[in-house]
Amino acid sequence: MSASSLIKNIQKTLQDLDIDAWLFFDHHHRDPIAYQVLHLSLDQSPTRRWYYLIPKEGEAHALVHRIESRILNSLPGQKHIYSGWSTHQEGLASLLFGLKNVAMQYSPGCAIPYVSMVDAGTIELIRSFNVDVVSSADLVQIFHATLTQPQIDSHFAAGKTMDAIRKAAFDKVSSALSRNEALTEWQLHTWMREAFDREGLITDHGPIIAVNAHAADPHYEPSEASASVIKPNDLLLIDMWAKQNAPGAIYYDITWTGFCGAAVPTEMDKVFSIVKAARDAGHQKAKQAREQSIPLHGFEVDDATREVITEAGFGEYFVHRTGHSITEDVHGTGANMDNLETHDLRQIIANTLFSIEPGIYLENFGIRSEFNVMALPDTAVVTGEIQQSLLRL
Repeated sequence: MSASSLIKNIQKTLQDLDIDAWLFFDHHHRDPIAYQVLHLSLDQSPTRRWYYLIPKEGEAHALVHRIESRILNSLPGQKHIYSGWSTHQEGLASLLFGLKNVAMQYSPGCAIPYVSMVDAGTIELIRSFNVDVVSSADLVQIFHATLTQPQIDSHFAAGKTMDAIRKAAFDKVSSALSRNEALTEWQLHTWMREAFDREGLITDHGPIIAVNAHAADPHYEPSEASASVIKPNDLLLIDMWAKQNAPGAIYYDITWTGFCGAAVPTEMDKVFSIVKAARDAGHQKAKQAREQSIPLHGFEVDDATREVITEAGFGEYFVHRTGHSITEDVHGTGANMDNLETHDLRQIIANTLFSIEPGIYLENFGIRSEFNVMALPDTAVVTGEIQQSLLRL
């Protein structure tokens, strides 16, 4: 999409949301969202503040420092240059003249940390011109978290490869157990990272390989020093996320669990069944809403999954949100399935992707089941293979 087309689309959305303008601001790459939405190169190194204002009507305006005056040259609109602090303030006053409000990467009370990029001092500065600052969270979801068809295709392609690696990883554990060979969490972690590399996948960190009490820590990651040996009668959790090594590629993020033996303890089977039912309830909530054209907010999916676990008597052991937005980052900027850590009021919109991953974390083991859901215009689909029972390894 060209810059001019992007601006026209943003302006139409601003009119729909009754927001006077979207004000982008950056200093030393504080706001990666601004670069991604505006298609700016991150190779630039801004050592001075810049602003880019897209009003709901009319021409866009840039305010840049004299010694970095070319930093927004790829964007259309009028350019205004400042140098000293007084011309900076005068430039902002001119930029904001006549506006009642502007959207910025700001979230009241930092309720949505993923879009809360602008510092408090800058918010105070903008408000000093009698301009209200509102959250850009809905705009960010539309123009940053909504996926194109090539991005959707990249997610499905990554998922196919990841599902194969996941199956091979559990097979590797089964083989080691049958041969009575020692295999640690760290060794399996390393093997999986090598598989990612071979298959052209990249990730920021992980995967999580966790047995028994380690699986009761939702964000445990093994190290060579801390890793446990995977032994008979252990519960094993694998949480893995990666994407194709290509511009614009989208992550695939899943969690599966297995038991290292044929006779699964009754409690583990029970916990898996509850987690599975909660996971499926979240998906059904999203699917029905899309099919019936009913507005659905992120917190409502969390409520649907959490209710199943709470009614089963394990509510206190479900200690995190149900799911998160997925984009080019594994934790994206769209609506999260969350009514625990935050009360996410953003609507789930078409062509956005999110995880559903409820878990129950007890003293000696934890079970999480995670798949990804693509919200399409008229339905919501799980994008990969679905675990239906605890694996027997």
